[in-house]
Amino acid sequence: MRLYNTLTKTIEEFVPNEAGKVKMYTCGPTVYHFAHIGNLRTYLMEDVLEKFLRYAGYEVTRVMNVTDVGHLTSDGDTGEDKMLKGAKREHKTVLEIADFYEKAFFDDCSRLNIRRPDIVQPATGCIDVFIQIIAALLERGYAYIADGNVYFDTSKAKDYDALSGHNTEELKVGVRDDVSEDPNKRNKSDFVLWFTKSKFEDQELKWESPWGLGYPGWHIECSGISIRYLGERLDIHCGGVDNIFPHHTNEIAQSEAYLGHKWCNYWFHVQHLNDETGKMSKSKGEFLTLSLLESKGYDPMAYRLFCLQSHYRKPLTFSYANLDNAAAAYVKLARRVAGLSAEGPIDAGALERYRAAFIDAVGQDLNTAQGLTVLYDMLKDASLGDATKRAIVSDFDRVFSLDLTKRPAEEKTPAADETDAWILQKIAERAEAKRAKNYALADAIRAELLEKGIVLTDTKDGTTYSR
Repeated sequence: MRLYNTLTKTIEEFVPNEAGKVKMYTCGPTVYHFAHIGNLRTYLMEDVLEKFLRYAGYEVTRVMNVTDVGHLTSDGDTGEDKMLKGAKREHKTVLEIADFYEKAFFDDCSRLNIRRPDIVQPATGCIDVFIQIIAALLERGYAYIADGNVYFDTSKAKDYDALSGHNTEELKVGVRDDVSEDPNKRNKSDFVLWFTKSKFEDQELKWESPWGLGYPGWHIECSGISIRYLGERLDIHCGGVDNIFPHHTNEIAQSEAYLGHKWCNYWFHVQHLNDETGKMSKSKGEFLTLSLLESKGYDPMAYRLFCLQSHYRKPLTFSYANLDNAAAAYVKLARRVAGLSAEGPIDAGALERYRAAFIDAVGQDLNTAQGLTVLYDMLKDASLGDATKRAIVSDFDRVFSLDLTKRPAEEKTPAADETDAWILQKIAERAEAKRAKNYALADAIRAELLEKGIVLTDTKDGTTYSR
């Protein structure tokens, strides 16, 4: 396995701390709202990384936090707690909001075949660990108290900017909101480890600590949870590129100050999913959730394939036209596999040969697109019998998780001489539905055609179709 390491800015041979075993940490969701499909792209690609490592023979332990307290609306330790914001929006308690959206998140993951991590830990369950780490940082001179809050002193951190590399674009992406300056900070980059002040009057969740009644900062959560469950040396830490600064930068600073040695060897970051206007977010445009896509007739596996067709380190642009193409490709691929007979001998030599080609392809910095090419090449290999092809597809799907061998044969498409007339009739029905502003029916017709492998494209001159 060769993997791009954000810390060194190079593709490196992956060598875990302990031979054959991988300790992997994933920054989990802040459960104040539904995840949008841009969030889910990150979790999907982290899922592929974990499954590929298992496929390649590693024993993987993966931990994910759930942020249910402490994540403010600005990454610069200002603004309202996101959980409190969600509770006010829906007139519920913070814990009710956390429970509802955590379940919704893992339901989305299940529908996308994203494996639940071995350990999932809400931040509110580790307050004792955070207090222990903060107390040690204060004792060793890495932290200070000002106006009731405990701050980490970034001037004491070794190579504080190593992960972000002073890349202006990364820093701009990381700080998503206007940051008002905190006069209590010794350095602009210092960050809060424990709050007793900061919108505190409205804060619903608070705990006793040596520094007063309060709650942890966002950054300390991941360090504490990772150290608690995975120990002092971590192999891979995952997240989206917007986590690079300040979140992951701050995690490194506080963890290594606490431990006294290097903490994590490999940093894995997934690029943004953009819409046609820029970076996708919950605050602009149509809120693109997995449920919304399903309501428009899209199979979650079509979205999974859409993500697999692109490299995780490249920004991916979402549009319905692009998703239509992926959905049509998925229908075609699933039908091709459904048509393979499971009867007959399996060529063990061919299975091993293609398995080696697959590992070589995907093992080059998780190149899932090249892995799909190996799959398509195998399906075109005339020297292989159906049973062998089906066995290889099943083997590859341990990583892809596209349910390719689980799909039943689809109902028959209209006969060839009827097809064009049938499609044109459906296009006419859809146009009439749109004129009547019956968009649910229009979406249903498009979904019906998509199930038959027919992709519609709306243009200023009308609607065209392709197979």
